[in-house]
Amino acid sequence: MSGKSLSRRDLLRRGAAMVAGTALAGASAGGVLLAEGSEANRLPARKQTLRFAHLTDVHVQPERAAGAGLAACLHHVQSHQVKPDVIFNGGDAIMDSLAASVDRTKLQWKLWHDTFRNECSLPVESCIGNHDVWGWDKKYSQASGSEPNFGKNWAVEALGISHRYRSFDRAGWHFVVLDSVHSSAKGLYEGRLDEEQFEWLADDLAKLDGKSPVCVLSHIPIFCVCVLVYSQKKPKESSFTVSGANIHIDALRIKDLFAKHANVKLCLSGHIHLTDRADYNGVTYLCNGAVCGAWWKGKNHECDAGYALVDLFDDGSFEHRYENYGWQARSA
Repeated sequence: MSGKSLSRRDLLRRGAAMVAGTALAGASAGGVLLAEGSEANRLPARKQTLRFAHLTDVHVQPERAAGAGLAACLHHVQSHQVKPDVIFNGGDAIMDSLAASVDRTKLQWKLWHDTFRNECSLPVESCIGNHDVWGWDKKYSQASGSEPNFGKNWAVEALGISHRYRSFDRAGWHFVVLDSVHSSAKGLYEGRLDEEQFEWLADDLAKLDGKSPVCVLSHIPIFCVCVLVYSQKKPKESSFTVSGANIHIDALRIKDLFAKHANVKLCLSGHIHLTDRADYNGVTYLCNGAVCGAWWKGKNHECDAGYALVDLFDDGSFEHRYENYGWQARSA
């Protein structure tokens, strides 16, 4: 500094020069500099087109204050400064109707409807979960199988959906709602698509222009990582088996279909009551926890009771985060 003191103006001038030099060095190392007002250097802006809340595995029941818990979750969903446009219900809306009597099933659906009617002003799009299916466990449900509401018929009516699987367009995106729950020779159910539904899905995707991004909603995951945590029952086991009741047994077939359609961007699921993200061959698979956590008993492993908040953009990208809505488990 030649022994001379610097004026305030000199300090500001030299500081600005140092900042500029640092920025240029960063650009040469792989950073990107955009000149203000330069259209040539400006990256194209993306536009947010839709925000939705993905609520899955509510398992509402009269016990453990589950109705109050669902209400608390709905209040949290609607309290965001930018409120979601819609709620996607990922299935298992009620605690269980697979093995429940008619009266018990009616009680659970009434609690579901009453809570949404009183506590929610947002539209809801739903898919069917395994516990929404009535009567498949005939021993405990006392169903014969000939009842008009047997199986998924009751859930379709109770959820107010047009069909057990369907698709629709909204905000520049194409949405596919799958029915991933089917009877199994090895148990009550397994995750897969029936032939009719797979052919419909292939045709539905083929009809698109290839530009509209696609979001797929299923209850049972097509792909997920957290199923490994869910499947190992004893920590000291040297090996374990992933059940077809916990993940799609036809995942490779679906993966091959998606590979023909680069506009399939996002798949959402629940069922495992844990959160993860799996990126495979251009598609992101999100397993989005559970509103009920561990069936209204607190955390399930490390996963809080919560829901996902998802923002969609017009370029086919998305952002998401898992929201803990602060519910504390109750014993009654």
